[in-house]
Amino acid sequence: MLRLERLVSILQLRYKLLQLVLDAFRELIQLRPLQSLKQDDRHRCLLVPKNNEIMGRGYIVQDDVEGYLSKLCEQKADPVTGLLIGQSSTQRDFVVMAIRTPQKEESAAAARNSVDKEWVTEHARQVSRMLPGGLSVVGVFIITDADAKDALTTLRQLLFAVENLISSEHLWDPADDDVTDCVTLQINPKTRKTVCRTFDIKDPKSVAKPADWKYQSGLCSSWATVSCSLNVDMLLPLPNNRTSTGNMEECLKEGLKAWAHQIECGLCLIDGKRLPEDSELTVIQRRNLRQTYTAQLLITTENKRLTDVIQQCGGSVSVTGAIHSRAYLHSNKPKARQAEKLLKRDVVSTVATRVQMMLEELLASDQESKGSCRDKQQKELFCLPHRIFCPLKVSGPLCVCDYQFSDEDLSEVPERLKEMLDIDAAEEDLDTRQEMTVEITGCDVTPEPTQEKVEAPDHKKNYIGVAMATAVALLATAASMLYLNDI
Repeated sequence: MLRLERLVSILQLRYKLLQLVLDAFRELIQLRPLQSLKQDDRHRCLLVPKNNEIMGRGYIVQDDVEGYLSKLCEQKADPVTGLLIGQSSTQRDFVVMAIRTPQKEESAAAARNSVDKEWVTEHARQVSRMLPGGLSVVGVFIITDADAKDALTTLRQLLFAVENLISSEHLWDPADDDVTDCVTLQINPKTRKTVCRTFDIKDPKSVAKPADWKYQSGLCSSWATVSCSLNVDMLLPLPNNRTSTGNMEECLKEGLKAWAHQIECGLCLIDGKRLPEDSELTVIQRRNLRQTYTAQLLITTENKRLTDVIQQCGGSVSVTGAIHSRAYLHSNKPKARQAEKLLKRDVVSTVATRVQMMLEELLASDQESKGSCRDKQQKELFCLPHRIFCPLKVSGPLCVCDYQFSDEDLSEVPERLKEMLDIDAAEEDLDTRQEMTVEITGCDVTPEPTQEKVEAPDHKKNYIGVAMATAVALLATAASMLYLNDI
């Protein structure tokens, strides 16, 4: 009996010693500076869950992000906020870029030690327009030595504000396999301690969950690229009350939603084949060989035309032309279903972005001209901006994009890339071949005799540049693989 009691006592002592060793090891990992680790061990500098915490999602991060964040830590600015760009999937999440929030010059001193939520969210909205399919804002980060709880509260507010603004511009319905978890990253600039948490942005009462943050080199080297070129031809009616900005934007948005539904219901062929939804996109994948696929979008007969509706309208906007669209997919067994979803969303997003940019330009020009009236029967042509791609300086096919108006110089594109994405690019780095700028040599503004028009009431005023019987917005002209005429 005494021997048994002595054995139990020894086991209890060993258990306590083991607990002390484990606690010390946890503290050592949490407090160990990032830069003090060896290159091969940096990916192990992860958030260690506290007692009774279960590790959540795992984020595989391009190692260039580590160097970028380290440089921001050395700038002695507090706080520094920014966006995390990547791709989320049901199995794994990837982060390929970190982008700091531009500093407001006119209030640099006032903004010190504070975070401007509206400024951060507007920056996120602009950045989301410059991301091709497959890349999105997956989270936010902050570099500060403030209290961890206060920093987490700030990150949570920023994350939900950013997501709400970006999602408000989406014209597609959420899919069942959409990932609703987004990541927040807090970095102490002095100790380089990193705290990673996730929130379910579709749940306003969501609480923070610990997440795994691991750096990896060559993350994007084997990502797949799916691209397509297609013609767009759609007619968007304008409201009678064209003096209301809200009515104008809402009417255009509803028209774009109807067109987006057609794209969503369309048939997608990848390399000329209709692949099963659950089939892997890269069935035969060779090591270090970039996977590129060409897609076609087909509109079925029953969904080819918009629903016929007779309505009185004050004018119309015709959006015609060709666009280039592309989507990137991670190399972790991407499915054909995901490739189709991301490509279709990029098609819808790039067209909607250009229409919105045109409307913003017209609003700005109308304010300068103090709302001068136009002839109701006037037909005007506007060239929507064409898409320009810029490769990221990482191993792999990833690119970001920008939109250039016909009256802009190419040198303005690298300036915007630096301002919005904090990346250095030269003019020779830009890919301007995918879409050609349209050239207007002449225009007959006389209405077609066979075209029926609805006269606007006399007491209605014209609404800026698009307040006319017909406005034609021309997209960039590019080689088209699919014609979406008679939509």
